Amino acid sequence: MKNTFFKKQILAFSIIFFIAFSFASEAQTYREIKGWSAEVNNRLESFLNATITMKERKISVFDCDGTLFGQVPYYLADEAVYGYAQKTYANKSDELSKGKMMLIDEMLQGDNVGDSYVENRIRFFAGLTPEQISIIGTDYFHHMYQRKFYPEMKELLANFKEYDIEIWVITASPEFLYQKFVSEELGIPVNRIIGVKSVVKDGITTDQLVVPTPQNDGKAQTIQTYIKGRPIFVAGNSRGDMEMMNESVWIKFIVNADNEKVRTSNEDGPMIGFTVASYWKKEGAILVQCKDVAEGNIPYVSDEMKIIRNKETKNEK
Repeated sequence: MKNTFFKKQILAFSIIFFIAFSFASEAQTYREIKGWSAEVNNRLESFLNATITMKERKISVFDCDGTLFGQVPYYLADEAVYGYAQKTYANKSDELSKGKMMLIDEMLQGDNVGDSYVENRIRFFAGLTPEQISIIGTDYFHHMYQRKFYPEMKELLANFKEYDIEIWVITASPEFLYQKFVSEELGIPVNRIIGVKSVVKDGITTDQLVVPTPQNDGKAQTIQTYIKGRPIFVAGNSRGDMEMMNESVWIKFIVNADNEKVRTSNEDGPMIGFTVASYWKKEGAILVQCKDVAEGNIPYVSDEMKIIRNKETKNEK
């Protein structure tokens, strides 16, 4: 009789233990991100734990270049444009080649973060298929930028997936150039990677842009137009991400923010009189650093064209 009683107790305890263990194993758990301070990790963990009970969509949005992966010494999009131009159109006399090189000359003389510049990158690739542009971007990624994704940001994205948060990427680079390699590297669906779009007609990309252009305030418009929801987390790295970051109703997150150049242009809006870093510190954003330096002896076409190198970030904090 006693043996039967003890067997029932053991069985009941085993069932309770199994249920508790199963629940614990399925619980959402934050994994600390090495290289970032305890303060940053605590803020992220508190934020993510606070989202567990949310019933509405949990949306996060990330800029790409300089936020998810390195932009030193040059932006991948620029290197792809200049490299492809040199291999395909330079020193040729046909009308197509001359027209493409005229675009290159215009880009070299312009502001490489201005609206006309990012639009000219679309015009440059016009006439190719989406698949051809995708191959160009993926090839440049594998040959020159394979190691440029920040490991800390990959760990952050893994935490977001653990907490069932939608991850979107918005970039001012050509969409077809970036979608494939970003999706494969980060495990994000292609349709959640939004870049500068062009109309595709009969399988060929045109020079007709699809608005809004995800640059400056266009990034905020892109959230409203395509994502159709207010994000609870937005990450960027530059002045061009300000409007997009201000779409966040909760966490604003800035990577390798510049703390040297004081913004003075009327286009800088509320950032006038501040550096990017000091503005976001005032706004209560989370500021982090990820190592971004030039590696090895990679021959960049942008060097040959005397493009100014992007600033390095050497120290992780």
